[in-house]
Amino acid sequence: MSSSPIQYQNSLSEVHESVDTNQSKKGWKRALAFLGPAYLVSVGYMDPGNWATDLQGGAQFGYTLIWVLLMSNLMALLLQSLSARLGIVRRRDLAQANREVYPPLVNFCLYVFAEIAIAACDLAEVLGMALGIYLLTGLPLIWGVCITVLDTLLLLWLQKFGIRKLEAFIVALVAIIGLSFLIEIFLAKPDLHAVAKGFIPGLLNKNALYIAVGIIGATVMPHNLYLHSALVQTRKIKNDNAGIKRALKYNLLDSTIALNAAFFVNAAILVLAASVFFSSGNTHVAKIEDAHKLLSPLLGNKLAPILFAIALIAAGQSSTITGTLAGQIVMEGYLQLRINPLLRRLITRIIAIAPAVITILVYGNEKIDALLVLSQVILSVQLGFAVIPLIHFVSDKSTMGEFAIKSYTKIAAWLVAIILIYLNAKMVLDQSLDFFEEPGNFIWKGLILICATVFIWLFLMMTFLPIFNKRKLRDIARMHNDIPVLQNLEVKANRVIAVSLDFSAADEKLIAYAIAQGKQDVSYVLIHIVESPSAKYFGEASDDYETRKDQERLEALSKQLNDAGYRVDFVLGYQNRITEIVRIVKMKEADMLVMGAHRHRGLKDYIFGETIESVRHQVEIPVLIVNV
Repeated sequence: MSSSPIQYQNSLSEVHESVDTNQSKKGWKRALAFLGPAYLVSVGYMDPGNWATDLQGGAQFGYTLIWVLLMSNLMALLLQSLSARLGIVRRRDLAQANREVYPPLVNFCLYVFAEIAIAACDLAEVLGMALGIYLLTGLPLIWGVCITVLDTLLLLWLQKFGIRKLEAFIVALVAIIGLSFLIEIFLAKPDLHAVAKGFIPGLLNKNALYIAVGIIGATVMPHNLYLHSALVQTRKIKNDNAGIKRALKYNLLDSTIALNAAFFVNAAILVLAASVFFSSGNTHVAKIEDAHKLLSPLLGNKLAPILFAIALIAAGQSSTITGTLAGQIVMEGYLQLRINPLLRRLITRIIAIAPAVITILVYGNEKIDALLVLSQVILSVQLGFAVIPLIHFVSDKSTMGEFAIKSYTKIAAWLVAIILIYLNAKMVLDQSLDFFEEPGNFIWKGLILICATVFIWLFLMMTFLPIFNKRKLRDIARMHNDIPVLQNLEVKANRVIAVSLDFSAADEKLIAYAIAQGKQDVSYVLIHIVESPSAKYFGEASDDYETRKDQERLEALSKQLNDAGYRVDFVLGYQNRITEIVRIVKMKEADMLVMGAHRHRGLKDYIFGETIESVRHQVEIPVLIVNV
């Protein structure tokens, strides 16, 4: 266990507690204030990855896999409610809770697996969006994949309007998907008796198991557990028992409505495939593209394929938000690293686009649907790494208090975890045995054995470490309303304060804030970095006009301050702004650094904001950032 202190920050801090549920009136208006987070989560349960697995399941096995959809939906409802409970009671997301409890190596592995799951989800969204655009407009798939990069801008634009507007946009897209499939089902006229029989569980052969695990992976997704535990914290609630109980009740209602809507969409896709393709003998239909082509001749209606493509685009666009927010939560929770949302989104999207572009270039469009199914199987394999810690956290009475889950819920949750792990292990074992029976491929076989060893080790650590470290965990993991004991409030007195000047109108404000920190009891060092071409090339040997004028200005400022009774020195730096500020601060043994933030927007933020971010990570002293 790591003994380093936990530096806690709010999950999704830019929208944390931005919706005040305490101001809402009683009844349905108060309920509406809580509704929303589960809809953002639910879009991940109806993303394009679901389409591939549901279409294959319906086309190959008719209505017989509906019970798998129902089972996975019930699993999702249970697990998402546990995730919401963790966020509401502990005010922690799953990544933050993991970081508090598990050793660094375990957390690193969990972080890597979570990022793999997010990339797999984003891959499904990329392919689904590109397929939808291709089916609707005829634009080549490779161009559609590249166009999906632009939805990054749409997401960032929507986020500026707040979490409620973002939720409203998602609900609108979900409504488009649901309405499209409602019309599709009406046109397909499925056999209702056969549909009802599909809810009866049955045995699965090897091929059906692969599709079933893909369906579970597409329905119960690991990154949604991270996401839900953070999204519920966008609601400001009363931190008393009554407030927490109210939040749990309304969030369960939110999850039930949203996930049942997702179940309807998934079931509609499977039923559509079963009634149109399986019943007509077209069991070979395994691709979304083929399904789109056959809908019109088999149903005798040109509206069906258009609605199909529109719903696919809406599903891809809506679910793209899931990966972005989950990626932010995972990165901030495990690594305590915050990066620009645009950069985070671009990284996630490029990682997802790379395998899609390579697959299209090498194999053409033929392997796209197989890639979609594989992405969902990857998601399912990751499930255990999110589910097991979640169950531990919501079961712990020392951190959850009276809101720890009851024994029957705990049994159901562990039963779900066992089923998921068993199905995944059986599926992976079946696929691996066939691969190991083939001659050669020794390198790949060795890699598979190494990965299997890591998986087993990680499962054992996640499952048993919290049990063996119960007492230690009680000291580390705190409830949101625990009051820490303040024991060491002494801070070393400042002797030297450095001030980084850029020779703008803001310099006077920076110097004033620096003097407010130390008055006449400390020494001050004025710093300026010369950035003329000559200074960048010759360094201290530079003697150009700009260098001389900068020297004169520092001397003048220092003289004014010395005359006013302050002890002031100055230093000119050259060449690289960041390394020079750090060097001078260390050379002068400064105890504090004062810098100005100009609150730039867009590209300027990357250029000028980089200095503050880089400098503060390279010095060990306090850095006072003054908005100028």
